[in-house]
Amino acid sequence: MSMEIRKARASDAPHLVRFINVAADDLPLYFWQKTVGPEGDPWAHGQERAARVTGNFSYTNAWLADLDGEVAACLLGYAAEDEPGTIDPDTPPIFVPLLELEALAPGSWYLNVLATYEDYRGKGLGSALLGHAESIAVAAGHDTISLIAEDTHLDALRLYASKGYRQVARRPVIKGDWNVDATDWILLTKTVRTT
Repeated sequence: MSMEIRKARASDAPHLVRFINVAADDLPLYFWQKTVGPEGDPWAHGQERAARVTGNFSYTNAWLADLDGEVAACLLGYAAEDEPGTIDPDTPPIFVPLLELEALAPGSWYLNVLATYEDYRGKGLGSALLGHAESIAVAAGHDTISLIAEDTHLDALRLYASKGYRQVARRPVIKGDWNVDATDWILLTKTVRTT
């Protein structure tokens, strides 16, 4: 099989929403549904967000791995804030632990999404995209990559550990009416160059 890692395009928005939703156990879909209400289309809302030029969840921050011309996996990341601000008191509680963990890795390159379609797992795409993330981070002047994973994503956690990522902190998952098995969010970081 021939693999190509390429920048995402606005037309890739349908893939991006599927990847981010898989990576976060339906939390994006849950949030989009709350945003559009019971009569709205959460997938369409997510695609509109992914197709924007601005914002963290934008195709401009994403790379896709194609296998034989078919979209197979996704990497989405961006620079974390150098000096994270205080968390807005109106932030939905479900997101507070994530924001707390993100704030513990200021100035890092934040790997928000790493996901592979089920049919393409076990083919080295995650490792290839992690290597690509390191190149992007270093080229952008970052010496650390950070990411947050759920404690139930055991395959992903093994992959990150094998690539040198180390646990920094954990926060309990606040579920509300979001149906998920995870109990903790885990912040992991890796030094990609010494300054």
